Amino acid sequence: MQIITNPAEMQAIAEKLRLQHQYIGVVMTMGALHEGHLSLVKLAREKAGTVIMTLFVNPTQFGPGEDFHRYPRPFEQDAALARSAGVDYLFAPSTEAMYPESYSTMIDPGPIATRFEGASRPGHFSGMATVVVKLLGITRPHLAIFGEKDAQQLTVIRRVVADLNIAVTILGAPVARESDGLATSSRNIYLSSDERQQASVLYRAIRYAAEQIEQGRADLDAIASEAEALVNSEPDAQTGYLSFVDEATFEPAAKAAPGKACRLIMAVRIGSTRLIDNWRFEFQ
Repeated sequence: MQIITNPAEMQAIAEKLRLQHQYIGVVMTMGALHEGHLSLVKLAREKAGTVIMTLFVNPTQFGPGEDFHRYPRPFEQDAALARSAGVDYLFAPSTEAMYPESYSTMIDPGPIATRFEGASRPGHFSGMATVVVKLLGITRPHLAIFGEKDAQQLTVIRRVVADLNIAVTILGAPVARESDGLATSSRNIYLSSDERQQASVLYRAIRYAAEQIEQGRADLDAIASEAEALVNSEPDAQTGYLSFVDEATFEPAAKAAPGKACRLIMAVRIGSTRLIDNWRFEFQ
């Protein structure tokens, strides 16, 4: 595995790979790698001849008071995991390399980015979309794989790629989960042992909603309210949002509609740690 830190060097390598007719897959991360990231690499290895992983803690997608400065950065461990997973190139630029002093361009992803995560974290999706477009331009992949855990992020990326006519296939990969159903996340390490036990309520709420829908209930607002009450029954849990949404627009979905797909999305604080999760439902 080759580690690259210079954007121009990475771009030149990607261009050479394309001229050699290599099919390039990219997995974008902020490091602190876990099984979820490695499952994306495994999928990329199955789909692509060359796999590039980007490792960059992007400051423009963190808001004031968020965890940018304490976000885990175990670079040597991450590099070892990337190498063992079969990554060919690890692109790990500095903040200065990605955002030189003269940098001024930011992307506005539109209405999708103003709801839920966008409302909770103003500016987050602008920063995320900007760095994704930059990384696509630097790594020049044919395929980019993103986890469905960040479902709204995935929807925003698909919208931006379509709107800007970027020639890349965006593939969503299923949420990787721990034994009790909690979605794997770099932020899970912030949880105390007691908080970690309480955090399993996110998946229990998803399963509750699934059971209600399997029983034929169509009032999604009511199911969401009941699932939110279940989450908030844990002493250290506080729901930021919990709602069914149209997966293409992220507008709220109040009723189940035959032939339609939606997602149950949630953001929950367990103590001081903010966790997100979602589940896709398809109605017959």
